[in-house]
Amino acid sequence: MPPYPGRVTTLRPMLATKGDHVPAGDGWSHEIKWDGMRVLVEVSGSGARLYSRNGADVSPSYPELAGIASVVPDCLLDGEVVAFAEGRPSFGALQQRMHVSRADLALRLAEQLPVTLMVFDVLALRGRDVTGEPLGRRRARLVGLDINDDRWQTPPSYGDGQLLLAATREQGLEGIVSKARDSVYLPGQRSRRWLKFAHRGTSSYVVGGWRPEVGSASRLGAVLVGEPGPDGLRYRGRVGSGLAGRAGERLQALLGPLARPDCPFADEVPRLDALGTHWVEPVLVIEVAAQGLSTAERLRQPSYQGLRSDLSPEDLLRAHEGAR
Repeated sequence: MPPYPGRVTTLRPMLATKGDHVPAGDGWSHEIKWDGMRVLVEVSGSGARLYSRNGADVSPSYPELAGIASVVPDCLLDGEVVAFAEGRPSFGALQQRMHVSRADLALRLAEQLPVTLMVFDVLALRGRDVTGEPLGRRRARLVGLDINDDRWQTPPSYGDGQLLLAATREQGLEGIVSKARDSVYLPGQRSRRWLKFAHRGTSSYVVGGWRPEVGSASRLGAVLVGEPGPDGLRYRGRVGSGLAGRAGERLQALLGPLARPDCPFADEVPRLDALGTHWVEPVLVIEVAAQGLSTAERLRQPSYQGLRSDLSPEDLLRAHEGAR
């Protein structure tokens, strides 16, 4: 009997809150923060299925992960799908895998650019819901499953968060997540019992419009992005870097059917940015790297990292409200 029968597609992972200082003491454990795609993995007698944060079945994109069903019992796992480039997790590399649905292409890419499933929590085991157990006990159950192979791993947790934060910075990793050892698992909730600390300034934004490339009337050159808030979509600037070639072509193909006649931003878009912009329904979420925000709350030196099909504007709004 699979865990969470009939509920797995509506279940959402527990989320961490951005922290201001790394907690110390025996009451906390610390893990590496992986630059990948968050998934819930349901293993049952019929195999393994992977679900994104918004409940979409993404199993066809990662055929090399199906074999985990042969090494663990019926369970529901929480983890991250990660692609590596030059020995480091790369969200850009993962983009080549995230949106593939054709079985033949997915199999070919699995050979050329395999992914690894990093498993860091267990929510159900042999049909029993264990989300109400403290993290320390869930972690012991997870370690007991011995999920360690080329394609799936249980990364270690550490006692010294400051040391791990420094090590991940030196190694060019994304950061760390600190978790209270007595924390229960709260599906779909953002909790201060889990704290995240990132080195790189990457965040998710909603696309509200696009501008043609200079010298072209139709080719995408930049997108206008915003941050959802209680009063609507707040403008955060233009993103042009990283949109050359196939990345821009694919994004433009998705934006075309979303055209609308008016601006979707709740605040005023500067005339220079609005001039020549094609407005779109604000439903697509993208990942952007930037050097923070200016005093005018505009992205500084933004660069497009990829499409976040696993996130919706509502997810970003909930994250914004949870961070207040």
